[in-house]
Amino acid sequence: MEPNVLLEALIEEAGVSRAGLAGHVNRAGLIRGLSLRYEHTAVSRWLKGQRPRGQVPDLICEVLAGRLGRSVGLDDVGMGACAGPGADGGGEGASLSGFVERATALWRSDEQQRPHLATVPAVTGTSAVMPVWEWENPPEDTDVSRPGPGRVSAADIAMLKAARDHYEQMYRKTGGIATRSRIVRFLNAEAAPLLRGGHSDALGRSLHRATAGLVAVAGICAYDSDAHGLAQRYFHQALRLAKSSGDRGLGGYVIALLVTQSLFLGDYRRSIAFAEAALRAAGDHITPALAADLHAMQAKAYARLGDAASARACIGRAEAQAGRIHTGREPDETGYVQPGLVDVQVAEALLGLGDLPAAREHAASAVRAPAHDRGRVHRLAMLSHIELLQGEADRAAGTAAEMAMRARGMESQRLRDRLRQVRGELAASGCSDAVRTTDLIDEALRVPL
Repeated sequence: MEPNVLLEALIEEAGVSRAGLAGHVNRAGLIRGLSLRYEHTAVSRWLKGQRPRGQVPDLICEVLAGRLGRSVGLDDVGMGACAGPGADGGGEGASLSGFVERATALWRSDEQQRPHLATVPAVTGTSAVMPVWEWENPPEDTDVSRPGPGRVSAADIAMLKAARDHYEQMYRKTGGIATRSRIVRFLNAEAAPLLRGGHSDALGRSLHRATAGLVAVAGICAYDSDAHGLAQRYFHQALRLAKSSGDRGLGGYVIALLVTQSLFLGDYRRSIAFAEAALRAAGDHITPALAADLHAMQAKAYARLGDAASARACIGRAEAQAGRIHTGREPDETGYVQPGLVDVQVAEALLGLGDLPAAREHAASAVRAPAHDRGRVHRLAMLSHIELLQGEADRAAGTAAEMAMRARGMESQRLRDRLRQVRGELAASGCSDAVRTTDLIDEALRVPL
């Protein structure tokens, strides 16, 4: 079940407790001749995603409408036809205004640190695939203009773009755990009112594009915090906003984030299919940097599935696209495809194929290339791992020592995973520098999360 963030938001807005809502529903049921005995535990189950039977959803709407002084429908309380896994990402047939309400309800719940959001698992099957399918296929949003209080300005759009850049840099330096609460607070305080504000179609598309970039970074931070269900929902939201913006390249970038998550979760076939969808649907709008990353990730997935021929074909396409990258012609979102990124992705694919010498060459090339702090830690971890596999434990210890030094102060679950992996491998190697290096890694791991 998916947490019902819409119902939670309305209960909070109405100023009623869970026990209070249960009591009001019981009394409303009596008027209809129903004998109901709901308590706060029932409301807790509804908030976790359970849909009550019979007339109870209508009674919930009736009670909340009376408290709020406005009409409240089943979709508003997360119990309509669009409800279900991933419903806050849009949902088939969901209106754009309805999507905005569902999306902002999730942001509010995340800012309030609702515990169930951090632990909800990522959806699979149709619920995972449908947002990508809807992005790729008609209908398009023909008009995203909106009447509303206030008017969105070009300065507002510029502010959102600057914020995306700021939070992306913060993530790269300090990790997603430290950045997530800050970017979610910004989404609630700044982006949500703008999405509800009045704007023309043209300005609305720019607004949705800028917001999509921010939401995508929020998803990256959730992914980096091991909150995979929440990350997936942010990615689905960003994809819906990318579609309403009309920017196909932006949608391809968001799908690349979903591919990264699918790879981490071990769903290699979905990774390949999503990457192919992005390459196909974005078409001429996809940039060399994004195409290179998507092909490289496909290579990693094929390698994991044991399909060497397809993996090597994708490696060739990734390297060809990497040679065409011109930084000044890339959008801000693909700035993560820095020199050496494709090398480290290819190294991982070659490692999966068992080609250690070639993997070592690519990993070493990635380490020599310039990179932001976070990327360099990942590259050093990969090189150290390969050096250990080749029996060069002392050299691996030196590489790992540099990795540990650069990781200090970063609050990232993904980096902690890499550090622990390298630490375990070094400790098992028994090399002379293992103890000193594992102590450095332990020091880096002592950063509280």
